[in-house]
Amino acid sequence: MAAPLTLLLIVAVTIRAALFRSSLADLISERVEVVSPLNAWKRVVEGLALLDLEISPYSGDVFHETPLVIYLFHFLVDYAEVTFMLADCLTAVALYLAVKDYNKQVFRKQRYALEADRYPMDCLELIRSPKEMYYIPLKVAMFYLLNPFTILSCVAKCTCGLNNAVIALFILSTIKGSALLSAIFLALATYQSIYPLTLCVPALLYLLQRLYIPVNVQRSSFWLYTLQYLFMFLGSLFILVGLSFFLLGSWDFLPAVYGFILSVPDLTPNIGLFWYFFAEMFDHFRLFFLCVFQINVFFYTLPLSIKLKEHPVFLIFMQIALIAIFKSYPTVGDLSLYLAFLPVWNHLYRFLRNIFLVSCVLLACSALFPVLWHLWIYAGSANSNFYYAITLLFSVAQILLVSDYFYAFLRREHHLINGLYLKKKDGSEATLVLK
Repeated sequence: MAAPLTLLLIVAVTIRAALFRSSLADLISERVEVVSPLNAWKRVVEGLALLDLEISPYSGDVFHETPLVIYLFHFLVDYAEVTFMLADCLTAVALYLAVKDYNKQVFRKQRYALEADRYPMDCLELIRSPKEMYYIPLKVAMFYLLNPFTILSCVAKCTCGLNNAVIALFILSTIKGSALLSAIFLALATYQSIYPLTLCVPALLYLLQRLYIPVNVQRSSFWLYTLQYLFMFLGSLFILVGLSFFLLGSWDFLPAVYGFILSVPDLTPNIGLFWYFFAEMFDHFRLFFLCVFQINVFFYTLPLSIKLKEHPVFLIFMQIALIAIFKSYPTVGDLSLYLAFLPVWNHLYRFLRNIFLVSCVLLACSALFPVLWHLWIYAGSANSNFYYAITLLFSVAQILLVSDYFYAFLRREHHLINGLYLKKKDGSEATLVLK
């Protein structure tokens, strides 16, 4: 598999290098679907200019990235294109290795279950074979590297690509069973954008499951390991925040980065749900609805963790998708990370109900984004309602996609326990309804 992966990396780098040298690079870097006020490259450049003048990059309302990012590009600004291409390649390789190791564990569990006769005879067709799982890691890498959303994000030099690389390394460390590296990369991802904090629960569930520690609040081993992981995570996060203070000499970055993410003061249009709603919102309602919108990202963590406590990797996929949908400043680069996981769940295709409709809607919205933007901003024949309608439809399509996979996953698990062809007491065929 090393040769196909190497060829894939070469093709991906070639495409990106060609686009970097084309006239499209400047156009892509200005697209509101690709960059946001939080991660646009031109804002990083302005922050670097202020830093060179020995002025705090957070003194104005331009730069909102973390201090470690600006100091990273303080040394790598001349190699920015190479840095972003390497970040994409690193993400793809990390996902490839993580999925490869995960598939081995899935196959091992299936073999033990088959030997113990835990599966009903009529659901053996649902069992995944090594042959069909062999190319899944390569497909995951391909889905990430050749996804147009990923390519656009890289060519625009959106710092979202760096966040994706950190999350991919976190997933790899977790699946490999390294609690320390998992906690460090999770702290780094949380330091970058707050929302990956929700990934702490699935990571902890996976590591507990790997060590055969039951999720039982009455067991001391559960609390001991949980506290150890939280200590490593919080310790790493405090070190990163402390290092940022040491580099800047002030706490200006806290309101400029995290306050900016949570309070959403910049209402530049994007593919998210916040900008139009709060542009039309009365000021005295703003705080209440801001809390409601922000809680959306965190609210689903507990119920999903309870439902999927035996399947933490699928829970990670769900949480990454919810972050991409409900965060305050989303870009298409956020979508590319969770879309890369779709080949991992190719065994769920037979249970998906709306995949064709959702795929068509996502493609149509992607094509209509620049059209309606042009009609609104340049032609003047449309208004913000048109553009927000497409962003709303785009978000609804993503929600339908994620909920469809969630339904398909639960249905397959139900069939693995109760059999594929369900019967009523009178022998007639039963219909499965999941509530």
